[in-house]
Amino acid sequence: MDFTAHPTAIIDAGAQIGVGSRIWHWVHVCAGARIGRGCSLGQNVFIGNRVVIGDNVKIQNNVSVYDGVTLEDDVFCGPSMVFTNVYNPRSAVSRKHEYRPTLVRRGATLGANCTIICGVTIGEHAFIGAGAVITKDIKPYALMTGLPARQTGWMSAHGERLHLPLAGSGHAVCRASGQAYRLDHGQLEPQ
Repeated sequence: MDFTAHPTAIIDAGAQIGVGSRIWHWVHVCAGARIGRGCSLGQNVFIGNRVVIGDNVKIQNNVSVYDGVTLEDDVFCGPSMVFTNVYNPRSAVSRKHEYRPTLVRRGATLGANCTIICGVTIGEHAFIGAGAVITKDIKPYALMTGLPARQTGWMSAHGERLHLPLAGSGHAVCRASGQAYRLDHGQLEPQ
């Protein structure tokens, strides 16, 4: 094995797990899952069959990543955050053929106890605050908070708040990394 797994972890035959990944207590990785290099799956994590996880992804304790979810490189999933894969579930109605895919782009942060309703794309380096509920696509670098979530700011790739208007245009520099950013008509990009 090129990865580390706690003895209590269940890793079904066929699961692909990258070099240097760490799998902790009571984790279940299903057979069809693909997990990249250098990932960390915290205690009590579940990874479904049709899940793709990039490199250097951190999934904290008590997170279930269901079929149809893709996490690109460097995504952070905070403790007890929630993914869904059926928009209108009913116990008496089978809807496995209605799973809606969810894509979390590179470098995004999903804060503790946030909920991601299926069928959305979270933009790269977006920052979803603790407890927020996401019901629609999120722009790259957007800071989202509340219930339901609304954009309350912009974040740098380093995870620092940028002082820019929500819409319009402007320039800012991340005080931690020195990276410059340009806001143009409500779209933020590094310069």
